[in-house]
Amino acid sequence: MNPPVESDFRRLIEAMSLCVLLHDAQTKAIVWANRAACTALGFSLEDLLPLKAQDMTRPGGKYPREVGVSAMDRSMTQGPQVYEWCYRSRDGIDMLSEAIATYVPLSERDVVMVQFRDISAEDTLKQQLRQYETRLREFMQDLSEGVAVLAPDGTVRFISDSGRRVLGGQEGEAIHTMLDYCNEEERGRFLHQLEVAPRLCPSEPQRYKITQKDGTPRWLRITARGIEIEDDLNGRLIHFRDVTEEVEVEEVRRVEARKLEYAGRYNAMGEMATAIAHELSQPLAAVRNFLEGAIRRLQQPGSVDDVIWGLRSADREAEHAALIIRSVRGYIVKREPIEARVDLRGVLADVIYFVELRAREANIRVEVDQANEPLYVICETVLIGQVILNLAFNAVDALRDSQGLRVIRLVTERESESAVVRVLDTGPGVPKGSHDRLFDGFSSSKVGGNGIGLTLCKNIVTRHGGTIAATAVVPQGLECRFSLPLS
Repeated sequence: MNPPVESDFRRLIEAMSLCVLLHDAQTKAIVWANRAACTALGFSLEDLLPLKAQDMTRPGGKYPREVGVSAMDRSMTQGPQVYEWCYRSRDGIDMLSEAIATYVPLSERDVVMVQFRDISAEDTLKQQLRQYETRLREFMQDLSEGVAVLAPDGTVRFISDSGRRVLGGQEGEAIHTMLDYCNEEERGRFLHQLEVAPRLCPSEPQRYKITQKDGTPRWLRITARGIEIEDDLNGRLIHFRDVTEEVEVEEVRRVEARKLEYAGRYNAMGEMATAIAHELSQPLAAVRNFLEGAIRRLQQPGSVDDVIWGLRSADREAEHAALIIRSVRGYIVKREPIEARVDLRGVLADVIYFVELRAREANIRVEVDQANEPLYVICETVLIGQVILNLAFNAVDALRDSQGLRVIRLVTERESESAVVRVLDTGPGVPKGSHDRLFDGFSSSKVGGNGIGLTLCKNIVTRHGGTIAATAVVPQGLECRFSLPLS
């Protein structure tokens, strides 16, 4: 193939989308322009030739003619020069351009070839990005949440200024790894969260107790997500915020809840004081009778065996009274909260004595129907026992003035993956439409009651991951039931 001739080169240049102007190297006058340049500037080649730089440039500002002339002059001694220039079209439209001035000695004259392209859209985009970046920096200055990109081993690749503040660091201070703030147990859990971090959405939030560099203990809430933005930002994007105040408030609420539950047990025993006193009066009276009989027999000759029998009988009755006192004290004594895996049937068995005691003095029959299989749950035994007692005592109070059948049924059973306790009575029930509100507080079926005991039941059951509800019994009565997840 023969090399292109001059006309071919001219066609190639005319076909270029890049704008080209040729200036005389000495006078800087335009001596030629390609079709792209003429179209962009809105001039024909004949119109362009007599024009000077100021005729095609935004007047004033940072684009005086001297800037373009200086770039052309430097290209003659220093090689191609890249500079920013703003051309103005025949219609008065400004076109911000990136220009390259290149000195080219031709056979007839020396010229400076200026190639330029419109970068107005790019410049607008850059300005918008700069504005967004400035705004983002301003917004993040006031954030209470930290943002960081970590390697899977916890090494910090990026951290925001707000993140440094959350960790107790100074602005610009280098933070190499998040693990420095955690103890051994928390480190393992944190690394596991980073390892399993999903790509499409943040992980479930986790709480960690950390220690800042000055020794201050704090609590952080952290979510993590895998990202691939650039080579140096691949890793785990985490958001973390200081939730120390939330944790402290929750702890105060837990303490208050414990106090309320403890007070609830005392209140239950207070309501049972008459029945307990009656229950104790029988063995104490028997002890007195046996002792008086033994004293009388001591005054008679040959009555040693009768005296021994009377003293042993008195001892048995005293032990019975002591057992009652221990049962009451064991229920109301303040205990530390301990969760354990227990059979829910055993929890009911532990409190049935108190239910029967309360029901007996009101002449109410108690029926117990236990499940045929173990119902293992994870719970605080004392609290779940209190829920059963509260529901049963509520049923006893509902039956006190009932003229019909006076029966309370306590049932344990399994439903799917839950263990269920049902307390059913044959009392008057509650007004239609109020069953759903029974456990929400200040709603009670008792005369003079305020429903706080039922609200306490809901709080305890909910904290154990269970549910509680009330329904009507046909033909008459109320059923209160709660369920706990089987272990």
